[in-house]
Amino acid sequence: MELTKEEESALKGEHGETMETAYRILVAIGEATNAEKLVPIKWAHLSGVNYNTIGDAGEEFLSKLSQDAKVKVMTTLNPMGFDFDSVSKYNLDKNFIEKQQSIKESYEKMGVIPSFSCIPYEIFDLPEKGTQVSFAESNAAIYANSIAHLKTNKESAFSALASALTGKTPYSDLRINDSPNLTIKMKIDEPNELAFGMLGYFAGKVADNSVTISGVSEMNKRSCKSLCGGMGTSGRCGKFFLGEGKENAEKIDFDKKEMQNIYDELNTSDHGDIITLGSPQLGLEEIADLSSMLKGRSFEKRCMVFCPRVVQEQARKIGYTNELERAGCEILSDCCTCLTPLVDKNEIDSVTTNSIKGAYYLKNSNGVDVNLKSLSQIIQDETK
Repeated sequence: MELTKEEESALKGEHGETMETAYRILVAIGEATNAEKLVPIKWAHLSGVNYNTIGDAGEEFLSKLSQDAKVKVMTTLNPMGFDFDSVSKYNLDKNFIEKQQSIKESYEKMGVIPSFSCIPYEIFDLPEKGTQVSFAESNAAIYANSIAHLKTNKESAFSALASALTGKTPYSDLRINDSPNLTIKMKIDEPNELAFGMLGYFAGKVADNSVTISGVSEMNKRSCKSLCGGMGTSGRCGKFFLGEGKENAEKIDFDKKEMQNIYDELNTSDHGDIITLGSPQLGLEEIADLSSMLKGRSFEKRCMVFCPRVVQEQARKIGYTNELERAGCEILSDCCTCLTPLVDKNEIDSVTTNSIKGAYYLKNSNGVDVNLKSLSQIIQDETK
């Protein structure tokens, strides 16, 4: 791989141990993906924030790194394990709270924006089309590539962090070639967000780096995010196109049978002890929609609503949160349905959600059963 003189010197350790480590990560990835060179990025979005995912080793690594490391480009953060504003309401382990605080402080020392959101594309201004970014959150990477027309691979926690520290990324895969050789035809009439989430989950399983989806005319914000979230959960696919695809591309259908197969895989209960909404986190448009749907109705069981802090603040000024709280919603910022210790299998047997991504992680990481329903069905069944 061709490196500039500055990159070569950093790789040799002439700019310090941190930069040497970061460049070693990028060069190793570049060589593995046949990258010709490193290219500059304008934005990095980091995962590896939740103590549940990185553990003691990750916390210690970040604590040491933050002593002298500083990010070189705009860098934002994925959700952490809980909302510090409401942590006292939950019976969380003291060690978890302390370790999560340490992780938070380490990133802030490095100059990372404490966004704690998996939907950075909704809460920050997007750069111009074609801009190179480095996104580790899978739904955000797919949204960036497919909807925002930016360029990123599905980065790992390490590669995105290395890119944030250097301002560089390997020029490979979706940054160069995004021409799919597979077209999936959507054959579900009037699909809701749950169907789009299952379509994404199916596409992630069968597609390579990118895929064309035909038979889809229009998606609202909820369905689009559900598609990105499902696709990012099940495989390596990092970009979709809407259209008919290439004539010589392989073509497969996503029909009721395929949808049922995925539903049977992820739906393991006919009810939920609690309801979770927000994986990916809810944006302002979805909060407004939920507020409207709940007019005059109240949840009959606990309902946790996850959204970015900036969205909650906007929603509170407009008055949406008053309606949600009146209806019995717990509104949480800085965390999301996935991997949160707030959903504890020792206290909760099953969760109702409209998120395919949430269902996967609740089942496989939190160890609880899942009851999958669309949002409209949740409102119909779980409110009065």
